[in-house]
Parts: sequence; structure tokens; C-alpha cells
Amino acid sequence: MSFPSELARQYIDGEWLTGSGAWDIIDFNPRNGEKLCSVTVATAAEVDLAYRAAERAQREWAGVSPYERRAVLDDAVRLVGERSGEIAELITEELGGAREGAAYEVGVAQEFLREAAGQAVSPVAGLLPSATGGKENRVYRLPVGVVGVISAFALPFLVTMRTVGPALALGNAVVVKPHQHAPVAGGGLVARIFEDAGLPAGLLNVLITDSAEIGDSFIQHPVPRVISFTGSDRVGRRVAAVAAGLFKRTVLELSGGSALVVLEDADLDHAVRAAVHSLFLFQGRAGTAAHRILVDRSVEEEFTGRFTAAVSALVPGGPPDPGTRSGPVVDELQAEALTALVDGAVEAGATALVRGRTRGNLVGPTVLTGLPEGSPLFEQEFSGPVALLVPFDGEDDAARTVNDSPYGLSGAVHTADAERGVRFARRLRGGMFHVNGAAVQDDPAVVSGGGQWSGTGRLNGEAAVEAFTTRKWISVQHGRTVFPF
Repeated sequence: MSFPSELARQYIDGEWLTGSGAWDIIDFNPRNGEKLCSVTVATAAEVDLAYRAAERAQREWAGVSPYERRAVLDDAVRLVGERSGEIAELITEELGGAREGAAYEVGVAQEFLREAAGQAVSPVAGLLPSATGGKENRVYRLPVGVVGVISAFALPFLVTMRTVGPALALGNAVVVKPHQHAPVAGGGLVARIFEDAGLPAGLLNVLITDSAEIGDSFIQHPVPRVISFTGSDRVGRRVAAVAAGLFKRTVLELSGGSALVVLEDADLDHAVRAAVHSLFLFQGRAGTAAHRILVDRSVEEEFTGRFTAAVSALVPGGPPDPGTRSGPVVDELQAEALTALVDGAVEAGATALVRGRTRGNLVGPTVLTGLPEGSPLFEQEFSGPVALLVPFDGEDDAARTVNDSPYGLSGAVHTADAERGVRFARRLRGGMFHVNGAAVQDDPAVVSGGGQWSGTGRLNGEAAVEAFTTRKWISVQHGRTVFPF
């Protein structure tokens, strides 16, 4: 397909516009450096236009029948299904990853939209008892109003949809700022799908810009009451600080630092497949990617042999080669930084069991072992196809190692005894852990989010309802009340 450059524009109040900034964001295919499109950035003036349009449209949207809202979401589900091949191809073109990863992303995004359609008609009120005779306590769930969404480079279509879908379904309006390296997959494409699904103008707006142009205005604007951000903990701290000063609610899904733990009784073949999937499906870019592979020392040699063989078989490159299983990182600066981290670890004593070459922004899969305690690779966020093999001696040592990280988003443990796995997972800090599965998982109906430096707030299922609605207590007194004075 030809890249849909017509979607690389600002989308405000139902119109596709050119930004009024003085410079352009250039969208490149990270695999081959081909220019896909350029976008003149939005300014703070467009931020105001988008939020004011959302504010106006939301007042009416909150009052329409929930079944009308569900109909729009149902149409969006249908459109994603009908266009799944084209959407996956677009994601592959803009992010340069493997086709399997893009197809997986589209399929999961469709399921999130389907869940959101059901949330449109979820219960909006409850009746609670009162100690006062003849009194009703009604608690209503109302839309928060307008939600600001700052999306990510990793899984941009899914990350945007999993927030936009429930926010709209619950009666809110949304303004999206996609990542500048994924302005179409994380922004314009989402707007086009909802536009074609019949969403009224103004309810979904997309601003393609950068903080160098708009500063903190996207967060500071008085209209949005909730800011949802997916990205690094460094930027997340700034978002949290600015929003807190204005008493805005935040939902922050930040850096992962995830671990996959292999206990001594694990099915090693299955654990190897889960570990490869958990790290290399999205080139190590997903926040839930398991860069740390912890292995019980009693099975370390056997697991290591199988794992390194599987990683060595991964083909670095990118589409259109159908054999590609590992794609590029976001840009050459990130590739150079990741390569420097690996070089530093090797110089400090680590062993590279698999050492991928760096060519431009393509970093080949790498497996390191023997990292010294306190290695920067354990302590800081990084994104890319680099696995750290860490041996441990028993469950207590494994739990201590996992909990030593400042992050706590996701992870997995492999064992022949599922209940043992559950007991182990309960000992760990963080928001999500999976027994005998992959660290990279998402489920529309199940709460998702992290702790510590991996974020605050939750999404998915009932958590999304909590994030994008506010509760209001209205009491009704039947008959006369006796007042004490």
C-alpha cells in the first residue's frame, strides 16, 4: 500500500488541517530511512482549539443514549476488522517492525474496542442504604469531561485505542497527542476510523506536535480533567508533576524493567518460547518486554543453550522480507545509546553469548550474561532487543532480584506447579505477573498498570471505567427530616 500521508495532519473539530507551527516533523520508515510524510507542527493555539472543540462536543455526547455511543464503537470494531491487513501494513511501514507484531497489535486493539462498546451500556448508577429513615443514597457515574492522551511509539495504534475507546464510550471527548515517530499509526489512523464510524465532530481530536513547540500546554490547559500518558518514567515524572499542581487525574503507564523467571521445575522449551516472545515480538520496545531473564542455576546451562539458539535464529532486518523477526529501534541515536550500553557492560565483565551487529538503527538481537552487580543495564530504562540472563539460587534469591528493580510493570514466572507460581508472583512488587505465560500480555477486561517507577493508575475493564468517570452522590429524602437544631 502507499503510505496514507493525508492522515499526517492535525484533526480538529472534524477537519483535517495544517498546523500553524514554523517547522515540520518528518516521519521516516525506521527500516530504510525512507521519508513517509512531513507534518507541520501544531502550536499552543491549536491545542486550545482542539480542547475547546472537545469541550463543546462533549456536553451533547454525554447526554446521548448509551446505545448510540455503543453503535459508534461497534462500527469502529467492524472497520478495524475489515481494514486489519491495511492497518498492519501501515504500522509495519511506520515502525519498521515484523509483520507478525503489527498483526498482533491490530487484533488486540480490535478486542479493546469491542470491550469499550460494552462499557458504553455499563451501569451508571447505584443505590446505597442510609442510616436515616426515608432517605435514598444514589451514586451516579458521570463522564469526567475531556481526556488528554499522550501516546507512545511502541504499539501506538493499540496504546491509543485502549484509551480512546473507553473514554469515548463512557461519554467523554478526547484530544490525542501521538508520538512524533508514529503520528499516523497512533493518531491520524485512529481519527479516520472513528470519523468513518460516524463519531460526531469534535469528540476526537489529534494534535501532531512536540513539547519543544507547545511546552506543557497540552497538560496545563484548563479543559482536560484526566491526562493519560504512556512512555518513559523520565517524561512521566514531568507529566505527573504538572498535572498534580492543577489537581488533574493522571493515568501513567511508564517504563517496565520486566523480568521472566524460570524456576527449576519449568518446562524449558515452553519457557524459551515465552522468553523470546516476551522480548523480541516488538523488538524490545514494549514497556512490558522482559529484558531480564532470570534462571535457576540448576537449569541455567540447559536453558541458556536453548535460548541462545532460538535468539540466534532470529533474522534482523525488516519488511518486506517475510523472514524478518527483529526490526529496527526508533532511530540511530537510540541504536547508538543501546550499543554503548552493551559495549560498556562487556568492558565491565559481561559475556555476550549472542552479539547482534548495529547497522544504522537496526540493532541485532543480543544476549548478555555475567553482568556485574550494579550494572547500568539493571538500573536504567532501555529499549531494544537485548536480553540479560541472570542466574539465581532458589525462589528467595529470585524474588529479591526481581524486587531490586525500581520498576514494576509486568513479568512472568515458569514452573510445573501453577499455584507455586501464583505464590511467587504475589511476593513481587508491580502491577502484573503471569504464570507460565509471556510478560507481554494485555486483556481488555483485566486491570492493567504498574507500580513504583512504572506508573500510577490503571486501565482496562472496570479500571477504565474508574479512570474516565467520576462518582457523584445525590441523596433523596422522602418525607420530613428531623433536624437537631
